[in-house]
Amino acid sequence: MSTNLSALAERWFFPAVLVASLGALGVALSAQYGLGLEPCVLCQYQRIPYWMVAGMALVALLVPESDRGGVALMIAVVFALGAALAFYHFGVEQKWWAAATACAAQGGMPTSFDAFRAQPLAPIAKPCDAVDWTVFGLSITLYNSAMSLGLAVIAFAAAVSLRKRAP
Repeated sequence: MSTNLSALAERWFFPAVLVASLGALGVALSAQYGLGLEPCVLCQYQRIPYWMVAGMALVALLVPESDRGGVALMIAVVFALGAALAFYHFGVEQKWWAAATACAAQGGMPTSFDAFRAQPLAPIAKPCDAVDWTVFGLSITLYNSAMSLGLAVIAFAAAVSLRKRAP
């Protein structure tokens, strides 16, 4: 049975994780450019693990001599960190804690032209505690956290399986 699991991990893990990462990025970019949902700084940070995993999976697929078990373990760590970041963002949205970045809700609009001129010339960023849309009453950040955590568990299992298979 473990031999079948190892063969399955060897053949399908990296293509599947590549498709999952590109799919998640496709959803995020479609929401941004297709639906006009502006991402905050933390939303943009949550895309980084998916880009990293896509790159690592691509390297594992294109370089046969790569340590596939080691790459799978690195992917598991990146997904776990992505889950933590997404959950942190969910906590900011729920106002359980304040954002450590400069994306927390900002003050109101200036009330005079002099107040406007006194502000630094920087683009107005979307606050990280603003929730654009929910599914079943839950923010997409919570779904991202759960998906990243699930992918981290799968990647860890694949890493263990691939390590056992390696000579």
